[in-house]
Amino acid sequence: AIPLIRDVVLSHGWLDDEMISYMIAVSESTPGPIMINMATYIGSAKGGIPGALIATTAVVLPAFFIIILIVRLSGILGRYSFFSAAADGLKPCIIGIIIATGACLIFNNVSNASESGFDPMSLLITAGLAVIYFGSRLIFKKKGLSPIGLIVISALAGILLYGI
Repeated sequence: AIPLIRDVVLSHGWLDDEMISYMIAVSESTPGPIMINMATYIGSAKGGIPGALIATTAVVLPAFFIIILIVRLSGILGRYSFFSAAADGLKPCIIGIIIATGACLIFNNVSNASESGFDPMSLLITAGLAVIYFGSRLIFKKKGLSPIGLIVISALAGILLYGI
C-alpha cells in the first residue's frame, strides 16, 4: 500500500516526499493499518474533520466489501487446486512488494536525511537494526525481536546519535 499511497499523494501534491516519509513512520508506530492511518491524517490535513472522515471511509469500505467477497469465494473455491496454486503464486509477489517498499524507505531515509544528500548515521542505525533483528532470530530460534522492540531500539539509537 505504501508505494500506491506515495504515488497518489505526490501526484495530487497533497504532501511532499519528506512529509510522506514522516507520515509512514508515524502510521507504522500507531495502532491500526497504515493505509487507514495515512488516509485519516492526509484527509485531516487537507479537509479537517470532514476530510478525515471521508478519506477514512473511502479507504475502509472498499476493503471491507472485498474481504467479505473473498471470504465467501474462498469457501467455495478452496476445494479447487487452481485456487490453491494461484494463492501460492501470490506469496512471492507480496514478499517482493514488501522488500521493494522497505528498500525504498531505507534509501530515502539514508539519502535525504541531511543537506549533503547522504547521512551515515541513518545508514549506521539501519545496519545496526538489521544486525539486531537477524541476530535475535538466530538466538531466539526464528522468533526474533518484536517490532515494538525494534522501534524502541531505533528511537534510543536516534536519540543517542542525533540528540547528543
